[in-house]
Amino acid sequence: MNIFKNDDLGKLILRLMIGGLMLFHGVAKLQNGIGFIEEMVIGAGLPRELAYGVYIAEVLAPLLIILGIQVRLAALTVMAVMVGAVYFAHMKDLLELTKHGAWALEVQAFFFMGAMALFFMGSGKYAVAPKRKPKA
Repeated sequence: MNIFKNDDLGKLILRLMIGGLMLFHGVAKLQNGIGFIEEMVIGAGLPRELAYGVYIAEVLAPLLIILGIQVRLAALTVMAVMVGAVYFAHMKDLLELTKHGAWALEVQAFFFMGAMALFFMGSGKYAVAPKRKPKA
């Protein structure tokens, strides 16, 4: 047994990182509201109520990811909100770099790709509701 190879521990670390860091964004919106998101959604000709989905994607989904409950669905939700964030707020940054040379959308890409990895891998065994592998 190789003590340095533990896929389930790696999945837990990824879940804590993606879920934990995304949750900060959700808490900020709980504290400060989502008026600016409502304006962007309405400006795009979509119903205002669609903006409230950000609470699902940035509060509920991260909590589910952290706990390891319905991780694939929660990760898909995070991926969707990242696509929305880029479309509604960051399209102008698509080909931009920061003053430090970083891609202007690296945070959004980090969340999208991390959530995508969780979508394909699932929660692992260190979870409240781990997916059981079918017996052959």
